[in-house]
Parts: sequence; C-alpha cells; structure tokens
Amino acid sequence: MTRDDLFNTNAGIVANLADAIAKHCPKAHVLIISNPVNSTVPITAEVMKKAGVYDPQRLFGVTSLDVLRANTFVAEALGRNPAETDVTVIGGHAGTTILPLLSQVEGADFSPEQIAALTHRIQFGGDEVVQAKDGAGSATLSMAAAGARFTSSLLRALNGEAVSECAFVQSTVTDLPFFSTRVHLGTSGVDKIDGYGTLSAAEQANFDEMIPTLKAQIEKGIAFAAAR
Repeated sequence: MTRDDLFNTNAGIVANLADAIAKHCPKAHVLIISNPVNSTVPITAEVMKKAGVYDPQRLFGVTSLDVLRANTFVAEALGRNPAETDVTVIGGHAGTTILPLLSQVEGADFSPEQIAALTHRIQFGGDEVVQAKDGAGSATLSMAAAGARFTSSLLRALNGEAVSECAFVQSTVTDLPFFSTRVHLGTSGVDKIDGYGTLSAAEQANFDEMIPTLKAQIEKGIAFAAAR
C-alpha cells in the first residue's frame, strides 16, 4: 500500500475522529499515529481550528517508530544497548522526510557509506517488515511499541516529570507549519521545541531535498480539510 493509498483510506477517518474530539473532548491531548502522519496531523489541526478548539500544545504526530528503528540500527552498528541509545530524528514520518542525525550520536564515527546505509534503513525500515511478512502484514508490533512509548512519555510529563521525545508538531524551527524535532513535554503538553543543531554536509543535503516533499504532504492534508 502506497502513502497515497493510506491517505485515501485514512484522511477521512482521521478527520471524522478529529470532529468527534473537537465536539466531545476538546481539551484532550491528541496523538496521531495514523499514516500518512505528515498529512493527518495537519488535517486534525485544521478540523479543530474550524471548531475553534485547536491547541498546538496538545497535538502530536507520533514519530517514535523512527526513533526506535534508529536506536536499534545504530546500537547494532556500535555494539551498544538500544535501550541506552537515543538518536534524534527530525523532519517528518515518511520515507526521505525522515532524517536521523547520525552525526550527533555521541561517540560514533560512521563512514559516509555507513551513514548512507543506516539512513536509508531507518527511512525505509517498514519495507523490511512487509518483505519479511511476504506482504501479509506491516510493522504492527513495532508501531504499537512506538505508540506506547510516546503515550507513556506524555503521561509522565503530565504528571510533572521532565521528558523529551521527537514528535511532529506545530513548529517555527523551519518555514514549514509542522516539523519533527526533539520536543520537551510538560504539564500542558508541548513545553519547548528544540532546534536541530549543526548538520553534517550529508544531512544538510538530505534536509534540503526533503523539505519540498514534506511541504507538499503537509499542504495535501490542509487542502483535504479545507475541501470537506
């Protein structure tokens, strides 16, 4: 199933759920994990804006699966424990819009070839799962783990604990209305949004290449919501 197929299936479902949230629990913290997240988060935002209840501190696109994959693959390459590895992943949550900042991994000295291979595997890790299942399924268990991780982190933050996670949120880090970087969570939801620091030459090239793609996917979601 392509991202376009996912959009055609999920856009209306997410919009209807956003309608219900806006009507019945407008103060809820809303975690969007339905793909394509790069489009479904903007859809949710626009629906809630129309209802007059949008709060950017309470809307999150869950990109934790990208982080889990990055932590796992980087830890394997370095001989570390994935549970003690924390890779920052920025951008969006689809293919080349996923940008792991491997140059910022403490103690790592990857070759250009390793960086290219790791980046591609993190971006397209879901394809490995589909191939392993011979088309009979996708990354359901790892997606569930990612959702559980982010939900747990948010609940801890709402309880007063200092927690940070990468998430696709409304942001001024770039010129795009939504972007994923490390987000500090607090008792109101989004507390502080980090920048992405200094990029390597390869990361900057990938960043520049993915921005138009991410912009188009965000705008597709906004246009869908406007046409309802």
